[in-house]
Amino acid sequence: MKTHCWVRASASDFTGPLPQPRSGHTAVNIGKSKIVFFGGLLDKKFLNDVIVYDIDNNMWFEPECTGSGSDGKVGPSPRAFHIAVAIDCHMFVFGGRSGGNRLGDFWVLDTDIWQWSELTSFGDLPSSRDFAAASAIGNRKIVMYGGWDGKKWLSDVYVLDTISLEWMELSVSGTIPPPRCGHSATMIEKRLLIYGGRGGGGPIMGDLWALKGLIEEENEAPGWTQLKLPGQSPSPRCGHTIASGGHYLLLFGGHGTGGWLSRYDIYHNDCVVLDRVSVQWKRLPTSNEPPAARAYHSMNSIGSRYLLFGGFDGKSTYGDLWWLVPEDDPIAKRLPAPSSGVVQERNTTMGAKDNQRYGSAVSELQKRLEISNLLSTPQCIMDEVEDKELLQLASRVHSEQAVSNLQALREHWMKSAPQSIKLKELSPLLRDYQRLITRFHIGKDGSNLELVESGFPGKDAFHFYHVKSATQLRLNEISNLLAEYKELLSSTNI
Repeated sequence: MKTHCWVRASASDFTGPLPQPRSGHTAVNIGKSKIVFFGGLLDKKFLNDVIVYDIDNNMWFEPECTGSGSDGKVGPSPRAFHIAVAIDCHMFVFGGRSGGNRLGDFWVLDTDIWQWSELTSFGDLPSSRDFAAASAIGNRKIVMYGGWDGKKWLSDVYVLDTISLEWMELSVSGTIPPPRCGHSATMIEKRLLIYGGRGGGGPIMGDLWALKGLIEEENEAPGWTQLKLPGQSPSPRCGHTIASGGHYLLLFGGHGTGGWLSRYDIYHNDCVVLDRVSVQWKRLPTSNEPPAARAYHSMNSIGSRYLLFGGFDGKSTYGDLWWLVPEDDPIAKRLPAPSSGVVQERNTTMGAKDNQRYGSAVSELQKRLEISNLLSTPQCIMDEVEDKELLQLASRVHSEQAVSNLQALREHWMKSAPQSIKLKELSPLLRDYQRLITRFHIGKDGSNLELVESGFPGKDAFHFYHVKSATQLRLNEISNLLAEYKELLSSTNI
């Protein structure tokens, strides 16, 4: 995979007025000639402007749209967190939010003549919603999944025929994904891929699902399959983007949460690639610092380049434009040479510059999530004899000598169920887990990043090696930590 670099777009890259800052907008590629941006949110103001990036001429412009809706207006009312999908030269828009209201109206913009039409559709009409996700099926149909209707998270699937304007709710048998909003939806050949989102009760998810049965000619019964792919999977998040480029899907940014005893927001600026050929997650190697972390931005593929615009980081709304390009792209030549090799991006929070804008408490917690610091200095993990909390806990389990005590504690954890692990055991358990990785994997093979990231042969990665405090663990992660710890003990024969 080629090394890429981030380049902040300059005024000299374009002609015409640049779009104003926003988040929750949509941006769709119309063929290879233009990207059409619509709507969004700036502070508390919802937008309904149409801004176009003319790719061939590197020009931004705001077309004078005509049209009329049921209320006599030219186009859709101001909104954000709606869906927009391009079919040929048409951009279809459904739903979204305006103020506290979820919308259920349906519009199409003809980008050849810049004319809006409000559409009257038929069939199984979807409920009003925001934070749904949708994708084109070929050049005629649109599939929409999930969202939030103001009362509940949704897990329904609707297919729209853009010729007959008929909606059909897809009846899916078997296991279905948990309801969610703020996820991504991407049609890859014959399958719809759903990743992440925020679910019922508020947890942020990091699961990947594939839906079959959307192509009539295949005559397949609709059904969901959860995909658990190898590699460096992204952390759970919502409000991210997934852009398609060749045989890669590129995921960028999004909003997650950290902590266990106390919760805090994390905004991401990592790039994770889903390689469709090897069918695994990979980190995109980049040679410089990424843009500020954000969610509800847009990211569009333009040949071998990607264009990032806007977004929100919990405090600020962005209006910056960034190119993500291969290192041999002409745009990359205006960058200074990187000072030290290739930087492999990780599941990271804001860079140091952005953290300065946040309060010391949250930013400190976010900085602690930097994986590279811990991986580069595995010797910082204390020895058992220095871990007083571990030894005190061990002495309660066994009354003989310290080594036997520790062995008894580890056997106790080997036999424990996740629900039986007490709060006071979490910190010593996490440190012992990290100690075993350092001693028997990194220590034996040197500072081997690939080993830490790939985990057990044929298994998932060591997901908790970078966690610096048990308070950063979520309740639903305790069972995973314990399972990995047990496998570590078994593989090291302690």
